[in-house]
Amino acid sequence: MSIKLDWLGCATFRLLIDDLTIMLDTYIDKVSTAPSVGISTSEINEADFIFIGHSHFDHIGGADVIAKNTGAQVIGSNESVRILIDAGVSEKQLRRAQGGERYRLNENVTVRVFPSLHSCIWIPNTFQPQTDAIQTGHMNLTEDERWSCRVPDQLPEGTDPNLIQEIERHRQETLGSREIGGALCFLFETPSGSIFFQDTSGCWTGVISDLRADAAILAMAGRPNVDGEPIQGSLTDYIGLMATMLKPREVILGHHDDWMPPRTKDDSNSKSLKPVINRLSLVRPGTKFHQPKYMEGTEILI
Repeated sequence: MSIKLDWLGCATFRLLIDDLTIMLDTYIDKVSTAPSVGISTSEINEADFIFIGHSHFDHIGGADVIAKNTGAQVIGSNESVRILIDAGVSEKQLRRAQGGERYRLNENVTVRVFPSLHSCIWIPNTFQPQTDAIQTGHMNLTEDERWSCRVPDQLPEGTDPNLIQEIERHRQETLGSREIGGALCFLFETPSGSIFFQDTSGCWTGVISDLRADAAILAMAGRPNVDGEPIQGSLTDYIGLMATMLKPREVILGHHDDWMPPRTKDDSNSKSLKPVINRLSLVRPGTKFHQPKYMEGTEILI
């Protein structure tokens, strides 16, 4: 069985299992200052299934275009389905999930859906990745108290006014919701092994600790959310925790590139990822750590 993975930037991947094409999130077309991934949304002309981890624009953006161009079935939350219906996608292509579902993709491949958590976006400066920075506090707050912490995202002083306008226009015009819609994670099961996918750095440990994945695609951005509270540690700690629970043989990271400069920065280089690589070697000796470039066609579960 051939299993290949294309990283298309942010948390978007294209999973190719023999002749089955699966989109994991769909956010490909970004602002002009973001590095090109080598393909545009309109050029995606083959997809059998689309899985959306949650409804924010940097995850579901482009799903309507790909669904209409390919006829792919889309699996996502009620909120994701709602905005896709509003965007003109046929209800026949849409499947609502909230965790607990299992779908058959072909005679060899199935997927299980699990409830997940979004990173703690109510905490200030959550856009800036800090891989090995220990972060504490913001614990035991009510929802009202949490959102009173949030301040408008600020671009660096001196940012080109034209770029500011472009970013604002991009946010307005890209498909997406201000609501998370209930974050989901997925476990794809094949005769060659299983593949776990999440698109934001959060988890219910009671769910994840019962799963096993041969390959794990893990989001690494923002302040991780563990069981509903912000991690009292770092992104490195979070990846180590996920690897300890899932026990994968292979790990691939997502959401750690410069997907909206200057608001974000590239944390996908070898220097930035060294703490993560070291942690994986400590908690899961022998784990293969992939560092794919965009559209590289990384072979997994060989």
